[in-house]
Amino acid sequence: MSKPVLSAHFESRTPSDVRLAQMKYDERKVKPQAVINVGIGNVSLPTNPAMQKRMFNLNAPDSPFANGVIRYSGTAGLPECQDAFKNILKCEGFDTSKLHVQVTDGGSSGMELLLIGTCGPAGTDEKPLMMIDPAYTNYISFAERVGRKTVTIKRKMEDNGKFTLPEVSEIEEMIQKHNPGALLVIPYDNPTGQLYDYENMKDLAKLCVKYNMWMVSDEAYRELYYQEDKPLVSIWGLTDADVPGIEGRRISIETASKVWNACGLRIGAVITDSAEFNNRSIAEYTANLCANVIGQYIFAALAHESKEQIAAWCSELREYYKKQIMMVYNGLKEQEPGLIVSSPDASIYSVIDVRNVVKPGFDAIDFVLYCAQEGSINIDGVETTLLVAPMKGFYDIKAGEVNPGSTQFRISFVESPENMAKIPELFVKLLRAFEAQR
Repeated sequence: MSKPVLSAHFESRTPSDVRLAQMKYDERKVKPQAVINVGIGNVSLPTNPAMQKRMFNLNAPDSPFANGVIRYSGTAGLPECQDAFKNILKCEGFDTSKLHVQVTDGGSSGMELLLIGTCGPAGTDEKPLMMIDPAYTNYISFAERVGRKTVTIKRKMEDNGKFTLPEVSEIEEMIQKHNPGALLVIPYDNPTGQLYDYENMKDLAKLCVKYNMWMVSDEAYRELYYQEDKPLVSIWGLTDADVPGIEGRRISIETASKVWNACGLRIGAVITDSAEFNNRSIAEYTANLCANVIGQYIFAALAHESKEQIAAWCSELREYYKKQIMMVYNGLKEQEPGLIVSSPDASIYSVIDVRNVVKPGFDAIDFVLYCAQEGSINIDGVETTLLVAPMKGFYDIKAGEVNPGSTQFRISFVESPENMAKIPELFVKLLRAFEAQR
């Protein structure tokens, strides 16, 4: 008897690069004594105290869930949750008077909405999303899911760990060639850790105005930057005074996951200063009904935090991550000076490029599978393996192009400081063991 046929899309799907290592490790029959998983940005720190208070008191008399009833919210989200996203921006010095907030199931749902709302019809090459390679792999995956085309501006990782943007003239040529509907930037970059400054943002904003594109900023890591002499960068710091015409075409993707240490809450937002985009986006999202209302209620606690409380929370997080990132960065260079490690400027990720220390034919996915399925190293008397994300899926590579991610990996600073301290030795020894048997 014949079986029902899967769609061509399902037939083509493979696990996301940020989930690949964990999925393959779960299938491993004989596991080592310990595993350190830095393949996905699954933050392990406690969430904000104001959010904890609500989370632990869902049955309190003043809780909307005290009587056990869990109803839908409006599609745009609870007003208090919308206010929480605005309050954070307001406390950071941005004008929120003209901003519209739509609460979504994590930043991921926001990514889908921006693709549907700014790009051409599904299945066509019209009005693609322009990204800056390497780009967060979920944008590529969601574009494939909803049938929208993407094009990329290519960055190159130099031997000093810096990622270089092309000249504005080269970016403009790409825009003229592909006529994108929107440009996506991640100012505190996932996956590279690169930090954009306002001059970068202004240059890109001018192109968005000149070529009538939406400008989209993924602000998941807005407060996590480690160059103290630089101001907080945001699309909401760009106004008509800086770039005439930029207002009314700005969109940001927000999330509770990273700065607020609440990955599993699955609360995000699409914020825009375009009333029309907001109205149409909410109309599209009515099919989803609404975002998780318990998550909305917990995150909404931030609507009542003061400027001082927001600042203190973010400052503490910056100090924590900066210490971890520098420890791993310096440790990797000490263990293997030939490694290229991305400059530790922002976000909670680093990219490691092994191109100068491996034999020809190296493939990042093969190494990730080796670590997940068979490799381990004795660290302090404990057989341990390491899960990292191969960078191949972070590049939007077309037919015939060479993928720089073949020798690159992303690590996330989400494990305990004790485990993060083991990564330099663990990564280098696993790499040498893999190369010895290849």
